[in-house]
Order: sequence, then structure tokens, then C-alpha cells
Amino acid sequence: MAGEAYLRIESQASLFADEDLQSRRTDEEETEHSHLDAEEDDQAEEGLKGRHPKPDRSPLLPERHSLDLFFLVEPVGDLTFKGDMASFEHPIFSLSAKPDHKIRNYEHRGVHVTITPSVKGLANIYDGDILIYLMSHLRRALNHGKVVQPTIRFTALDFLLNTNRPTGGSGYNALKDGLERLAGTRIGTNIVTGGQEVYHNFGLIDHFTIVRESRNGRMLEVEVKVSDWLYRAVDSGEVLTVHRDYFRLRGALERKLYQLARKHCGSQPTWAISFDVCHKKSGTQSSMKEFRRMVRDIIEDNERADHFPDYVLQVENSNIVFHRRASNRNRPRLQSTDKRPRISINTYEKARAVAPGYDVYALESDWIEMWREMGSQPVKNPDGAFLGYCKFRVNKDPKR
Repeated sequence: MAGEAYLRIESQASLFADEDLQSRRTDEEETEHSHLDAEEDDQAEEGLKGRHPKPDRSPLLPERHSLDLFFLVEPVGDLTFKGDMASFEHPIFSLSAKPDHKIRNYEHRGVHVTITPSVKGLANIYDGDILIYLMSHLRRALNHGKVVQPTIRFTALDFLLNTNRPTGGSGYNALKDGLERLAGTRIGTNIVTGGQEVYHNFGLIDHFTIVRESRNGRMLEVEVKVSDWLYRAVDSGEVLTVHRDYFRLRGALERKLYQLARKHCGSQPTWAISFDVCHKKSGTQSSMKEFRRMVRDIIEDNERADHFPDYVLQVENSNIVFHRRASNRNRPRLQSTDKRPRISINTYEKARAVAPGYDVYALESDWIEMWREMGSQPVKNPDGAFLGYCKFRVNKDPKR
């Protein structure tokens, strides 16, 4: 990293060029995902309005990307997601998936926040996924003792895979739109970060640059500089771990409730917040009557599907009560199986060619162990997945 003025997120997507990975999708698959994306945009609005999802549909979005692909890029389970405490506690983001051009003013116990939109509208809570992704990599680099900068370079594909986004055209367009809203939204606040309490006025990101594009104009590599305010929060450890299923929550209000629970309940067995305070902290533009109905709908959905990450929600009198789930519920909930993936004899020979100097049986043992740690999800193509893992290991530590 010497000589680079940015943190490069090392994704193994370079084993297969982004164009090649994307070209594997047929026109039919692209069309199918486009329809799915449009439907989920409607569902996000439904989540905001508190409408029930269809009875035969999970409240969680599907896990879009098979484990096979995870072995061909940097293992997705390797990243622990982190979000900053301030935006989890206060209504920094709009809960509307539609353009929101209203200036927001918020005050609570001496904290003042003014959020001013650009012509593109306020950054919304789904745009916040970008910041969670960037802060997670910054925090991991710091934990590993690296000297980091507030500028991060990453592949768009890696972001889409890690945050459970569609990898069709709509996923890339949504990423670009989100970056524009993050860069344009201005925050004025006296929230303390890194032990400093001064008035700040800043964009959530300072700027972004599309470094590399595919032949059809799709962005491949992106460089983003986060605001000094956010960088200081990460550097000071003012971040919270985020469950991977957070990115599968359909509704904006569900996501905000999870953020509030992570900030205030944390690992406590229980935490209660009044409807009045929660209404203020969420940033919802709905009436109190509508807000109460939305919260009750979310609780009913969770009673039916048990989908809400880390916490169980209840209403007691005029409070929303969060109960911390047992520790064995904190792991990502993947479909599990005890049947380990099997590799053909010919694949061992290919693995020796791909990973010269390595013991292929030791590689297989490490691969199986990682498969177990990621939830023992069925692998559709064990031979291809194992070879992808071998390339990943060689890229990280080539044997001479």
C-alpha cells in the first residue's frame, strides 16, 4: 500500500474480470432481475408505509448470491459489518426510497442536526449501506494495524455482493445514484465524534470518482473519500457491528428500528423506548398514528416469520421494547446442511496446477472449514468453488 493515498479493498474478483462475471448473466436473467428490482422498490415503500408483505413471501429479501460465487471472489463471510453510532442514533437518513427534498431539523437532549438535500434529494437509509460497507473495511484495516486514509477504492461488484444487491444494471445504477445523494446531502450538527464537540457542516462523502468502467459503460472500480467526521468516528472506534441480515430487511423503518436497537440496546438483555422518542429518532414523516401502526405491523411480521436480526420486538404500554436474542441467533442464518461438498479426482490435479507448492489436501481441509464457518450452505459446483478458493489462496500467498 506504500505510495497509495487510498485504502484499496482487495477483492479477488480480479481472478475473473468484472466484465466476465457479468457476462455470465443472460439477457433473460437480466430481465428477470430488473422485474424483481422494480417489485422490491415497491416493497421498500410498503415497508415505510407499514403494509404487510404478501402472505407467502418472507419479510426478508432473498439471499441473491450463491455461495459458489463467494468462493470465486473474496469470501463474503470474511467481512464484519460496522456502522457509525451517530447515524444509528439520530435521523441522518431519509426513510423514503423516493426523492426527498425537504430540509430536516432535529433536536434531542442538546444534539442538533440539520439535514439539507441536494437537487438529487436526501440520502436515504438504503444509501447508508455504502457507508456501512466503507466503514467496515476501514475498521478492519485499522484492526489489522494498517495505516489507512479516508479515501477507499473498491470494485462495484464487491459492494453489490456484500450488501445483497442485484448485480444487474439496476444494482449499478442504484449505487451511482446513492453516491450522488451521499455527496450532495449536507449535515450540520454538533454531534461529538472522536471526542470533539464542535459544529460541523459536511457531506456524508467528500467526493467519489468512477475510476474504471466496463465496455458498456458500467462502473467497475470506484474511489470514495468519506467525510472527516465519519472517518474520525471509525478511527475512534465509535462503530457498531451490523448483522448481515440487515441488508435483507425490506422496509426502511425496519432498518431504522434495528439501528436504534444496536445503538441503545446493544448486548443488554432488554431496552425500551417510548413511541414519542422513537418517532423523533427515526426521522419518519408519518403521523404518530400511522407510525404506531407501522411498528405494530413490523412486530406482527416478526411474530409470524421470526426474521428481525438480533432482537425481538414487543409493544408494552407506550413503549417499544427490544429483547436481545440468544447468542446462537446472532450468526447469519443460512440454509445449513451436514453434507460436505465433494471434489472429483480430476479436480485435485487441476488444483495442483493452479496452486503450485501447496498441499492440495491441506487446501481442501481449509476450504471445508471455511465452508462450515459460513454456515454449511449447499455448494452447487464444488469443483469450481474449490479451484476458485485455491486461486484466492495463491493470490494472497504465492509459494515460490
